[in-house]
Amino acid sequence: MRGTGARVVADMLAGYGVTHVFSVPAILRRTHAELELHHPHIEPVVTHGEASAAYMADGYARVSGRPGIAMAQVVGALNLAAGLREPFLAGSPVIALTGGRTPATKFRQVYQEIDDLPAFDPVTKYNATIDDVDRFPDMLRHAFRVATTGPPGPVHLQVQGNEGQLDTAETDAEPLVDPAHVRVPAVRLIPDDESLIEALRLLAEAQRPVIVAGGGVRASRAGAELVALAEKLGIPVATSANGKDTIPGTHPLSVGVVGTYSRESANQVVARADLVCFVGTRTGGMTTHVWTVPPIGTPAIQIDIEPSHLGRNYPLRASVVADAKLALARMLALLSAAPSPRAAASDGGRADRAGWLTEVNAVKTAWQDRYRDVLTSDAVPIRPERIAAELTAGLPDDAILVVDTGHAGMWMAQFHDVTAPEQDYLRSAGHLGWAFSAGIGAKCAAPDRPVVAFSGDKGLYYHLGEIETAARRGINLITVVNNNHGGNQSKRGFDRAYGGHPTARSRELWTYEDVDFARIGTEMGALGIRVDRPGELPKALAQALDADRPVILDVHTDIEVIAPQPFAP
Repeated sequence: MRGTGARVVADMLAGYGVTHVFSVPAILRRTHAELELHHPHIEPVVTHGEASAAYMADGYARVSGRPGIAMAQVVGALNLAAGLREPFLAGSPVIALTGGRTPATKFRQVYQEIDDLPAFDPVTKYNATIDDVDRFPDMLRHAFRVATTGPPGPVHLQVQGNEGQLDTAETDAEPLVDPAHVRVPAVRLIPDDESLIEALRLLAEAQRPVIVAGGGVRASRAGAELVALAEKLGIPVATSANGKDTIPGTHPLSVGVVGTYSRESANQVVARADLVCFVGTRTGGMTTHVWTVPPIGTPAIQIDIEPSHLGRNYPLRASVVADAKLALARMLALLSAAPSPRAAASDGGRADRAGWLTEVNAVKTAWQDRYRDVLTSDAVPIRPERIAAELTAGLPDDAILVVDTGHAGMWMAQFHDVTAPEQDYLRSAGHLGWAFSAGIGAKCAAPDRPVVAFSGDKGLYYHLGEIETAARRGINLITVVNNNHGGNQSKRGFDRAYGGHPTARSRELWTYEDVDFARIGTEMGALGIRVDRPGELPKALAQALDADRPVILDVHTDIEVIAPQPFAP
């Protein structure tokens, strides 16, 4: 039966399990009409900015495992491209649809015309155009395929017409939905036993081994297998910031987040290891504190789904190309089978490193003793460490915590602990302001779970208007604002630039007015709660969790408190 391209797009989005579309109108208007007529369960979330739409789609994708959908007309395409930097760096499956130029008006100075397509090349896995209505099925199917296979990531499709009006054209094409590519991971690469046996042998022979788990473990949903293997072998586990929720921070073998935005004890443990097993991490600069933790040359094993990641930054004693979940599960199976010298699974191997585990526990205890006072501080203004401690204690077992970059990321990486396997922890890959919008998308993906975004006031300013979006759509996100009326992560840098003698003007470069965000939130339709004393935090968090609308939890903190510098050997 002949229909429109819009009907094809709408049917395919429904077929791939999409539940929300994040956009700044007007784009694919006819498609939106078809969605309302034939798939009303797919909710349009109209945002106040294209970057916000991308961030919301990103948060949605990280929680659901399904590609998030973001749309923008041609004049907003570059704003959307800017927003795709985050999911590209974080490895999150987002599909962006934008308007594009038409042959009839190209190069004639039509209103708002610019060639946006090249801007998407560096922030996507696949960047293409749809210039014929009959191509909607195969191009959209390919977008889902690329976004969900290998290391996940964003895809961009530019649809002809400044608002994608190509969707109004008629076609005989039918929707094409591939059920295998509905969510991440769409394809799980099977490991070969020889590589795994060699990895197990090296782990058994090491005296001070450590596992570093990255975002690939999270994407593979391999947290349970990671913990089981660590327990079986008696090996401590550090994580990247992206992999923080792959092992509860309260687990005896967890040493915390390693790298630059890190916990000091994690860096100390990894720096002392005589073998590091990287699982699902690209071993980038943030995870390794610019390749000093561990030092280059430390014996290493790497397990990753992408062959080009293997050995990229560290010479390897063994490597495994495989899905993290399948690799870890197969290692456990090999250990459960009749042990052999090559399988390296004897209880003696674990007993031999009892001294290493004692050393690791001593490092963890020293860290806890060092920071106990600030984690429980009753100082006014409030210390950010106390916020982290209260979130550790007060978040339910099924909570999702979405954390911004900058100081927000440093405070949470160092001082907050995931306390249950069911909790999710999402962090920004480097774009300040991401957490608030991403939290809205995360709540759309998990409406029945408590979702908390943590950001500073500087980060919240980026997309402040989306408070209205959350209120209008009834998206009950809790946003905890570390409100010190400044961006004081920059203080150290400006102090250095001024030779250690900052001036009043240099302070103006990172300070703002003292704003009451609780009041702003209330005026925009949310529940605003202001917190000025540490003892008020537990009650305020409980009130926020019980609220039936979005919450802005405005915590006024000490601008002079700076996060500790990362440990480097």
